[in-house]
Amino acid sequence: MSSRKKWTLGFLLALLGLALIMGTRPKKCADGICNDWRLNAPTYGLPGAYQVGRRDFLTDDEPSLAMTIWYPALHQGEGDGEDDYPYEIRIGAPLGVVKIASSAGQAAQDMPFDLTQGPYPLVILSPGFALGAASYGWLAEHLASYGFVVMAPEHHETLDSQNELWRAAITRPQDMLTVFAFVDEQMKAGGVLAGLVDAENTAVIGHSYGGYTAMAAAGAQIDTASFQAHCAEAVRTEDSTTWLCDMLLPHMAEMAELAGLDGIPAGLWPTAADSRVDAIVSMAGDAYFFGQPGLAQIDAPVLVIGGTLDSDTPFHWGPQPTYDHTSSPRKALLALNDAEHMIFSNTCESIRWYAKPLVGEFCDDSFWNRNQAHGLIGHFTTAFLLTELKQDADAAAALTPNAAEFPDITYAAQGY
Repeated sequence: MSSRKKWTLGFLLALLGLALIMGTRPKKCADGICNDWRLNAPTYGLPGAYQVGRRDFLTDDEPSLAMTIWYPALHQGEGDGEDDYPYEIRIGAPLGVVKIASSAGQAAQDMPFDLTQGPYPLVILSPGFALGAASYGWLAEHLASYGFVVMAPEHHETLDSQNELWRAAITRPQDMLTVFAFVDEQMKAGGVLAGLVDAENTAVIGHSYGGYTAMAAAGAQIDTASFQAHCAEAVRTEDSTTWLCDMLLPHMAEMAELAGLDGIPAGLWPTAADSRVDAIVSMAGDAYFFGQPGLAQIDAPVLVIGGTLDSDTPFHWGPQPTYDHTSSPRKALLALNDAEHMIFSNTCESIRWYAKPLVGEFCDDSFWNRNQAHGLIGHFTTAFLLTELKQDADAAAALTPNAAEFPDITYAAQGY
């Protein structure tokens, strides 16, 4: 989620606080899609063969990092139960975490791991800025049904009156290293993830600032000169997204201090990558920090997805340069024509009445039916991860340009 939402939420905090005290009254089928589950979804947009479970974990670090995992699971028969996915925003004090909507899920909480075909490749999912991990439950659940373990951290930033955007640019890549350390510890004999996770076979995926996080985890490096030049050009051309530069450039010295640097590097900043990242998926990812020099540090396979009407991470600020400038021998670019920024998050099957003035783009899209978009996003993301983490030849064939001819998208690929 971009920081622009912060200003929308700011002047409505009083209203929201009053509504929280008074209670909630969900509105069902907010965008008319409850019975419209992924219309005409292509092959890998349909659920996979694995049953899916869900568990929550907390690291021993200070501050601790909460995580949710989705995984191939064993059914125990009647009474397994299924959980809804809350669509949550971390607003900060005094409201804390605010649930604006929810959607139905199929994963049951705390089901036993299915170790019969494990260990499974690891997919780390980084949510958008200040959004809860479960806000992407549909995608995590979908990937787990194809035999991946999906682990999503709850990044610590909040959408309050303080500008935390610059801080998250440093802390989010550090969170990825915390996730890897947790997985390493829990994969040991007797650990909770032993036999379940193959952490040597890993992808990082993410939306918005989560896409930025995925790129950083794969080796992309902030480049001061490129970022400054990008923002100067944005000002010169009166780009509508120049506000992002205003939120970040004045805090470069603070970013450098938080990263443990003696000063602002003139060019590339030190890497925050983990060598085990074998592939990344960047969904409307913020690439403007990196520029061509920083993006060129990525040589892992990359899938880039974005909406061409995205005004929070414009296509020419994020998806297009990511595809153009990474050094990856295999990469693909999926443009959802006329889609907006939040197309990647959960559907809003139930909107809290107090959140109606807030949801806007969070729950609706001007052009797309969100379930249809999810069918395509799930198809390409799953095919890409099956190709790169499981060497699935059929999935690789689905990534060729001739196989990717669907309405309302533009697709390009190299190496497939």
